[in-house]
Amino acid sequence: MDEQMFCFQCEQAANGTACTGRAGVCGKSAPTAAAQDRLTGALIRYAEQLIGEGRAPAPEQALLLMQGLFTTITNVNFDEHTVGQLIEKIHAACPGTAEDYDMQQLWQEPDPDVRSLKCFVLFSLRGMAAYNYHARVLGRIDPELDKFYCTALKAVGTSGLSMEDLWLLVQKTGEASFRTMELLDYANTGAFGEPEPTEVPLTIEKGPFIVISGHDLYDMKCLLEQTAGKGIHVYTHSEMLPAHGYPELKQKYPHLKGNFGTAWQNQQREFEDIPAPILFTTNCIMPLRESYADRVFTTSVVSYPGVPHIGPERDFSPVIAKALELGGYPEDTAMPGINGGRSVVTGFARSAVLSHANEIVAAVKSGQIRHFFLVGGCDGTRPSRRYYTEFAKLTPPDTVILTLACGKFRLNDLDLGTVAGLPRILDVGQCNDAYSAIQIALALADAFGCTVNDLPLSLVLCWFEQKAVCILIALLALGIQNIRLGPTLPAFLSPGVVRVLQEKYNLMAVTTPEQDLKAILGEG
Repeated sequence: MDEQMFCFQCEQAANGTACTGRAGVCGKSAPTAAAQDRLTGALIRYAEQLIGEGRAPAPEQALLLMQGLFTTITNVNFDEHTVGQLIEKIHAACPGTAEDYDMQQLWQEPDPDVRSLKCFVLFSLRGMAAYNYHARVLGRIDPELDKFYCTALKAVGTSGLSMEDLWLLVQKTGEASFRTMELLDYANTGAFGEPEPTEVPLTIEKGPFIVISGHDLYDMKCLLEQTAGKGIHVYTHSEMLPAHGYPELKQKYPHLKGNFGTAWQNQQREFEDIPAPILFTTNCIMPLRESYADRVFTTSVVSYPGVPHIGPERDFSPVIAKALELGGYPEDTAMPGINGGRSVVTGFARSAVLSHANEIVAAVKSGQIRHFFLVGGCDGTRPSRRYYTEFAKLTPPDTVILTLACGKFRLNDLDLGTVAGLPRILDVGQCNDAYSAIQIALALADAFGCTVNDLPLSLVLCWFEQKAVCILIALLALGIQNIRLGPTLPAFLSPGVVRVLQEKYNLMAVTTPEQDLKAILGEG
């Protein structure tokens, strides 16, 4: 009998419920999904052993936990064999433990609310692990956070927890998620400086080049170091775009030239016959097409069958050799944004925005700025995601839009002008820069002497995968209300759990841009 899968961790869950059968919508096969389930079951038992020792895991133990959780995120690993190797590492690290937890116990949990809350925690832990992994690479470790991962994983595999216990676990997971994002923010800014507003061209200059995709800024730094002086240009793709705002990258490496293409889900079209190699550092990879499969490389936890993998030593010489072999475009080639723009701006993180805090407060009090919108999150394939572009176009000229994560590509090349001396579109950065966006909101609330929920600020978010889930759980833990979420609500949230979130936080599904904008501005 063919192996069957069950997966509902991301926004593209089939029919809005779950991917079942032989493959998921993301392209993950049933055997790979089963291997990832076995990996998660092994991680739960490993966490139980570690927390049973009564102390925080050792750094190498915590790293193994983070690698395992990170591997199970959507669009990270399509290779069941590398997943199997990771399972073997975990078994070797905890010999003699009980049989691995069977994930079918969770997927088939008869109480939909229990399953929902446990999945909310588990999927958040997966997203948090990605952020934790990036921070660890840069030397930032929080032993108490490492201990919490073990506590939470153990709870996911524990039967008989009450609804009160599970909601408390959701709250604690949200608090840990916020601390994890803070940890990564300080790791990135400590290593690469505070982001600065930077205009990024969308034109690929002639000659050899490399496209680097994903979120890992340390991988970016290593690639820039190894390509320096070799006549090779480096271009960011998708979530790597905000790298241009970091002075220790942009100013030190002039061959970091611009951005290639738009959001991750357009790669199969945009990479068609690309005369350059592509390096995937995190979750952004899609099933490969023949027209460019021979020039793809992976590193870190990313893996795809038959694709060369760059190991932890980060020797990118095979990528460099491929770039020189392919030679790049013979002439400069424009790759305009979704809306036809020829450049985008990034780098408006908390320090850049808050340096204008006095002017912003004065502009709000004088009526120059009426409202702020945080419009961002993960992008995806559903046509309904045009909502976010249309919403941005409809926002009045006396409002400001903060963008975040790859959802920005729906609108970041729009020319919406300025207001009160600021561009109307301010890109805060990657999804992990949600911490920076939250700090902006908290600082403005302090300046106005109110709470974040009382600010003229609305969150209109798009979600796709588990890093967005961990951001949502962090926002809820902070008590932030009135979030609009789309293009659909997560399939793993049961009707009962959604009802509580609506009652407690006024969490809403998006409707239409016109209706939502009128409701936000009190015009409906």
